[in-house]
Amino acid sequence: VIHWYKQKEGEAPERLLFDLRGKVTVESGFQEDRYMVERSSVQKQCVLTIKDVIPDDAATYYCAYWDPHHDRNAKIIKAKKPSATGTKLIVSEKESSPPANSEILQKKHENQIIYICLIEKFYPEVIRVTWTDDKKEITDNVVKGDIWQSTKEDDYSIASWLTVPAENKDKKYYCKYEHEEEKASLPTQEDSVMTSPQEEDCGTVFNRDQLMHKTAYLVYIILLLKSSMYYVIILFFVYK
Repeated sequence: VIHWYKQKEGEAPERLLFDLRGKVTVESGFQEDRYMVERSSVQKQCVLTIKDVIPDDAATYYCAYWDPHHDRNAKIIKAKKPSATGTKLIVSEKESSPPANSEILQKKHENQIIYICLIEKFYPEVIRVTWTDDKKEITDNVVKGDIWQSTKEDDYSIASWLTVPAENKDKKYYCKYEHEEEKASLPTQEDSVMTSPQEEDCGTVFNRDQLMHKTAYLVYIILLLKSSMYYVIILFFVYK
């Protein structure tokens, strides 16, 4: 049995429908003819299609199934989408757009190098950012900043930074992002800038000074938090 759940922001999830051996049952309160479920036992996947999308459909959708080999416990399937444990549906009249600006900047501090990946002006806000080397994804010493929205426009930006030992300065790392309009990988090379073709078409000017200002601010916050942590630890031992 495969189930689909719908969860609007700030509300509890509610079951939308369930599929029992190919027979789909839509819960009361939902328009039955708007939902279609396709199952593939070969590819081991289940696809939910929503027809004639309306603003009320904006929510995060979850897929779950009953596993008869594990005491019939429900298991949530993590959708392979930027929203991590669910698929976020955004209903808007604004067209989606890929990041207009993206760049990796670096800052050396003592025996460490901080790489900062800035991705700017994309819509909608759902995006997945990861760091990798030549072999695998990196999860240690990685900080992902919150997505922020421009005060004058309806687009979004995000920053993520990676800290590595200074002796790894010749090693290449990559900042990868996945957006519904574009996927890209940025290498950690000096003066490496990647600008989408759309930026040239729209005549947008890349403001490097503004980017450097944001980068300096992020580095300052990191160092400030680090210094505060050391100060608290020292005070703890002194008064102990």
